[in-house]
Amino acid sequence: MNKVNILCLLLLVSLLNVLVVKADESNTEPPKQEVGIYEKTGQTVPLDIVLFDEKGEPKPLKDFINGKPTIISLIYFRCPGICSPLSNGLADVIDKVDLEPGKDFNVISVSFNPQENYVMGNEKKENYYKTINRGIPDNAWRFLTADSTNVAKISDALGFYFKKEGNDYVHGAAIMAVAPDGKITRYLFGTDYNPFDFKLAILEASQGKTGTSIAKIVQFCFSYSPDAKKYVLNVTRVAGGGILVLLIIFSSILFLKKKKTNLIIEEKTNG
Repeated sequence: MNKVNILCLLLLVSLLNVLVVKADESNTEPPKQEVGIYEKTGQTVPLDIVLFDEKGEPKPLKDFINGKPTIISLIYFRCPGICSPLSNGLADVIDKVDLEPGKDFNVISVSFNPQENYVMGNEKKENYYKTINRGIPDNAWRFLTADSTNVAKISDALGFYFKKEGNDYVHGAAIMAVAPDGKITRYLFGTDYNPFDFKLAILEASQGKTGTSIAKIVQFCFSYSPDAKKYVLNVTRVAGGGILVLLIIFSSILFLKKKKTNLIIEEKTNG
């Protein structure tokens, strides 16, 4: 092996080590003060978490799931940013999916602002129900609140980390599919949801099957920006991945070229 091949091999090994370390760091559960949504598929949300319904009555999460696959969104009702687009997207996909809300699945939107109350929740519920053309039962989509202790429990269980800034919060956007027993089965990121993906998430949750989110690939290239309050392209990750691909191609070309040269030399020697 010549010096060029040795150098390429060393570069390849070094780059792979760097990317593996970065991947491990990105999959490590962060400190709670860091903003982001970290998938906890396969883990279970405690069903005894206490939430307040639209009338202010405290009930365990188990009562709202009520034995059905459930979609959970963590928002806050007075959010000036992505909470409204997320809830609009949720209302839109509920309207389009060919499953029956309240029968085939339930939806729960929980405010992670402990200062918000059931009156705000009921107001949001009435507003969003008006945007849905199909008739859905009153208990199909709930708008719930919680005290700080239970907010911490449900947000931590779902891997949803946010930070308070002034009167507002910096946070990500996603909905989570949960099985009847509280098992987290899939995350759908963003504010717009494809009816097919939404239906698949519900069907998987009904069987307790965990799904690999497309967002795992998306998150490799995108990171949540607290300043922009949205997901932005992570140039470092993309560049690192691109360099790795180019280096593999370059090394393969050198290897094949070296192999071809050796064959020619061998043929001349034998000839």
